[in-house]
Parts: sequence; C-alpha cells; structure tokens
Amino acid sequence: MDFEFATAGRIIFGAGAVGRVGIEAGKMGRRAFIVTGRRSERALPVLEQLSRHKIESFIFNVTAEPTTTSAKSAVDAARAAKSDVVISIGGGSCIDTGKVVAAMLGNTGELEDYLEVVGAGRPLNRPCAGHIAIPTTAGTGAEVTRNAVLGVPDRRVKVSMRSVRMIPPLAVVDPVLTFSMGPALTARVGLDALTQVIEPFVSNRANPLTDGICKEGMIRAGRSLRLAYEDGHNSAARRDMALTSLFGGLALANCKLGAVHGLAGPLGGMISAPHGAICGSLLPWVMEANVRALKSRKPGSAALGRYDVTARILTGDADARAADGIKWVKDLCMALKVTGLSKLGLKGQDFTTAIKKSRKSSSMKGNPVELTDDELIQVLRQA
Repeated sequence: MDFEFATAGRIIFGAGAVGRVGIEAGKMGRRAFIVTGRRSERALPVLEQLSRHKIESFIFNVTAEPTTTSAKSAVDAARAAKSDVVISIGGGSCIDTGKVVAAMLGNTGELEDYLEVVGAGRPLNRPCAGHIAIPTTAGTGAEVTRNAVLGVPDRRVKVSMRSVRMIPPLAVVDPVLTFSMGPALTARVGLDALTQVIEPFVSNRANPLTDGICKEGMIRAGRSLRLAYEDGHNSAARRDMALTSLFGGLALANCKLGAVHGLAGPLGGMISAPHGAICGSLLPWVMEANVRALKSRKPGSAALGRYDVTARILTGDADARAADGIKWVKDLCMALKVTGLSKLGLKGQDFTTAIKKSRKSSSMKGNPVELTDDELIQVLRQA
C-alpha cells in the first residue's frame, strides 16, 4: 500500500517535559504569542521560563471552542504584537487557534482565503511561524495534526484550515499537565482519543504505520480511560491517555477517520456541544452500524476482521469478536456517564440537515462502508 506520513518535527514526551519550553522557544523567536484557555495561570510555568530567557510574552485567552471570529481576533493580536513564535498551551481549542495564528503570521491574505467549504481553500504557500504546542488535555491530539477546526456561527457549521505546514514543529506532551482535568472532562476528551485510534484502524485509508500506532493507543485506552476517570491522579493512567491522544493525532493526520467524526463535525456546528461529548454519544452506535452494514454488503471486507481485532484489544479476550468490542464500548460509555445527543440539544428535525452536511466531510469518506441515510438516522436516534 502507498501512503505518506507527516508529523511534528520533534515530539518531547514525559513528566516535566514542559520545563524545556523556554530553551526551545528561544531557538524560534524573541516575541512569543501565548494562546491559552480562560485561566491564564495555566500558562505560568511557561511564562516564567520565557521571562528567564528574556523572551517577551503576549497572552491571548481562548474561552470557548474556536470560531472564525475568535481566530481572526487572535491573528490580529499576534500581528499587532509583532510576534515571531506561537506557544499554545491548553486543550484542542487553544492548539487549533495557535495553528491558525502561526499560519497567518507566515502567510499573507485573509483567513477566508484558506478555509475549506466556506472559503477559497487556498494552500499555504509559505512556512508558518514557529509554534510550540503543549496539550493540557488528553483527547484531540491537535499537537500533531495538520488542520485547525473552526466554527462558523452564521452557517452553523465547522470547517477546517488544513495544510501539512500547519503541523507544529515542536509538540511538548507532559502528562502531568492533564492531572487537573475533572472526571467529566476526562471522559469527554478520553472518548475522543479512543475514537481517534479506532476509526483510523478500521478506515478505508488505514496503512501499516498508523495500524501499529492505533493498536498501541487502543491497548492504553482500554486499560486506562476508566482508571483516569475514576482517579485523576493515577499517573500511569494519565500517561497512557496522554499517549493515546498523541497516537490518535498521529493516526488521523495521516489516515482518514470515519462516520463518528463525519457526523460530529456538523453536529458541533449545530448544537454547540463539546466535540468529545458528541463523539462519545456516537461511537458505539456507529461501530454497530458499520459492522452490520459490512456483514450485509461487504462480507469479505478486511474491516470486519479489524473490528474483531479491536474487540480483542479492548476487552483483553483473545476470543472476542466485533460484537464484544461494541458491548465493551457501550459499557464504558455508561460508566463514564455519557450524555445522549438530545440532552446536548439535538432534535429529530435536525437529523436530515446533519446527515446532508456530513456527506461533505472528509472524515465520512474514510468510513469502511458507505452508510445510507436511513442507517445514519438510526445512529442518531440511538445516540
């Protein structure tokens, strides 16, 4: 099989890894634009290092999932500060915003020039500004992906700015930074991470390199997601989930996802619910729909065997089959108190619109079998 693989120029992983940011930032620039969440104190360990290395800092707070409006504000602020290096420290929203800022600092024009679906979708012709991505959650793997997802409020849709140039040149993954996540957040982002190692593994674009990464991620999520949810200071579980998130990012950046993310993107623009919560609601039902459709329409598909492998990894049972894996995921979602889509704001009359939008999604094109509208409606009803 022919494939490509691209990732961050360097990945630094381990407890205390964040302590190396000051030195690395100094190699990229002298005026750092810090993209962080609503609590700026989360960035204090980085700010103190930058001060010691005589690097100026300018803080931008991301208070919700990023939109085209908030991203433009961040770009304007970074340009006004004449920043030459971007440091994003936070969840996927912060890192995606940082990727947009780094891209626009290195390229001319307006944000819409580079957006898919609602913009011109032009390629980035010049390198992005230096960017150090530091996740504080264990879910999106955004520190090693090649796109940034932005909401477009007036269109009720989420779109991507996408380029291999957007992969941060340095990803610093310190599991200790994830200890502060509460159980609900741990569940949401953890289910996103789990989805992002399952979907690429059964995708029609799976390749030998991402296969190994996904299998390792499933092993770690299978043994540790519930533990991290139950005890946020379980260092081994937090390390496993930080790796699962990283592995999911590596896989999705180099392999298609599937119908969970194909639906989650449009739904995120329609109901303003957290991405991980939507993924958790959809995951078991998409798995079930895929297996049923594959058995009916593609009984010889390799993806069926991959669902069996997934089940064996997640359950730890060498004799497990696809149905056992689906049951394991359903039981996990129940243990993690996953909220149904209706409680997240989705209504029955929204199903047709969501499905129509999902057909345009890059992720949907990676699903191992094309699901019919009726099958997708059934998934949404169950979710």
